[in-house]
Amino acid sequence: MSAQVRLRLLPRARCMFDEPVQVKVDGLRSGHVVTIRARSTDEKGVVFSSSASYKADESGEIDLERDPSLSGSYVGVEPMGLLWSMRADTLHKRFRKNNLINPHVVKFSVHDDEEEGKGRMLAEVTNERLLLGEGVNRRPVKEGNIRGVLFTPPGEGPFPAVLDLHTFGGGLSEKRASLLASHGFVVLTVALYGHDDMVKNIKEVHLDYFEEAIEFLKKQDKVGSKVGVISISKSADIALSMASYLPDVEVTVWINGCSANTWLPLYYKKSLILPPLMIDISKVILTESGAVNGKYAMHNPLAEENKATLVPIEQAKGRFLFMASEDDLNWDSKAYMEQMVERLQRHGKDNFESVCYPGAGHYLEPPYGPYCHSSFHAVAGKPVLWGGEPRSHAEAEVHMWKKIQEFLRTHLSCDDTPTKAKL
Repeated sequence: MSAQVRLRLLPRARCMFDEPVQVKVDGLRSGHVVTIRARSTDEKGVVFSSSASYKADESGEIDLERDPSLSGSYVGVEPMGLLWSMRADTLHKRFRKNNLINPHVVKFSVHDDEEEGKGRMLAEVTNERLLLGEGVNRRPVKEGNIRGVLFTPPGEGPFPAVLDLHTFGGGLSEKRASLLASHGFVVLTVALYGHDDMVKNIKEVHLDYFEEAIEFLKKQDKVGSKVGVISISKSADIALSMASYLPDVEVTVWINGCSANTWLPLYYKKSLILPPLMIDISKVILTESGAVNGKYAMHNPLAEENKATLVPIEQAKGRFLFMASEDDLNWDSKAYMEQMVERLQRHGKDNFESVCYPGAGHYLEPPYGPYCHSSFHAVAGKPVLWGGEPRSHAEAEVHMWKKIQEFLRTHLSCDDTPTKAKL
């Protein structure tokens, strides 16, 4: 390792997972071409890595906020490119990080790109990306039927309360909930099945479970009078149903979901309220990589025989934030969003905002994690293409994450002052 070359992360090498860092190198020769690499291992042991070549300026410095990558995992000026462009060393793997105690560790290193010392490491630094903010309390919940984890920020409150639905596929997902709590929300993330003493699989969904979760959340210390729901994919149609049938949902964030109840029948108070919209297997496209493209595989929810599956969102008293990726290959999220906007407008409603992301894929998550091209799908039983172009997807995640927080804060404000969320 070269003694004079320095690789620095600013403002600090230890930061929150969703926080950008400035990557800088100094001590190089003027015009020196080097490769900067990033490498990380997720909790399943899958290695993710990226690399990009840069040329030092006259002072022997490289600044990723200013300088373009010449080649590698991406090209051009991309300050956080080394993080979002990381790819798994194995096909069809999604970055897994659910253990919040340990940070997401990324090793950055600088390597000589010139002939006499090609590949030699010149400097390295470790970036610790935290998922649990300082003072945030994490409490496992096993009360009544509810199985999940409650995250409470430090301070007296009251804080806006959010129910995080990341339920399909089984088990419990904590990353988004813990990061939201680190931004000043009380967040309950719940499992629907496949966690703790819950059944391993389900054949129907009961809205009563989520009603119980909202009642539990409202009873917590530091919680204001309003509750919001954040959801993605299948759980997004559950969130629509909660907003439409339950009285206490003030805000619903819908990310890349469907306009209809999908896959499983939905019950409330032991009565069937929505049958499921199903998939047309003949429209699933198998690609060369072994992953499937299901963008147009769901039956049309607007067809007469499927209209009973549509969620009656015009009944909702609260507000919606619809967020859809144009290049979602899991299903046609943009079309579903347009259907919902048209339905609300037809009923004289303006209780919604909608955002569309060109070039983004299905899995929109808190920013600066590795982009996922394809991974195993619990329902399909095989790998699925999620869609998206890495750079556009990364940009969408940054915008989405900020917009969600502003929307939730605005419409769950504990002082009851209604204002429109702006970005």
